[in-house]
Amino acid sequence: MPSFDIVSELNTVDVKHAVDNANRELSTRFDFRGVEASFEFKDESVVMSAEGDFQLQQLQEMLRTSCSKRNVDTRAMNVHPKQHTGKTHKQVIDFKQGIDQELAKRMVKLIKDKKLKVQTSIQGDQLRVTGKKRDDLQGVMAMLKAEDLPQPIQFTNFRD
Repeated sequence: MPSFDIVSELNTVDVKHAVDNANRELSTRFDFRGVEASFEFKDESVVMSAEGDFQLQQLQEMLRTSCSKRNVDTRAMNVHPKQHTGKTHKQVIDFKQGIDQELAKRMVKLIKDKKLKVQTSIQGDQLRVTGKKRDDLQGVMAMLKAEDLPQPIQFTNFRD
């Protein structure tokens, strides 16, 4: 029986390279001359620090641009609230990996509403879709690609 998995994974190497590129761009920007601002990648999250709130917004835009250049989907970015300590402002951005229960249930409902002859099961942080025909599975893939989901998804482990 043909099947495939729906997952949400992120290449952390590309994220690290995007952070490095943003740091390089930061060193060449005129509006950040003489300002203590930086990006730091640790524990699969990015810590941005700057002297002002407006500069944090600029850093976030630089990171988004650099991520999109590295083909990292920016919908996976989870921006935490800003923290202000002394003269520095910090903000943590982590990246969503895996499909949470709420999104998984929403995707199962979307698939069932299409009335395709497939079965969907939630397996931890991924979904398994099985069906009798390959065309039905490809229809599910096309339908999910067309949907506006809050997180990027990939299709893996296609078995025929």
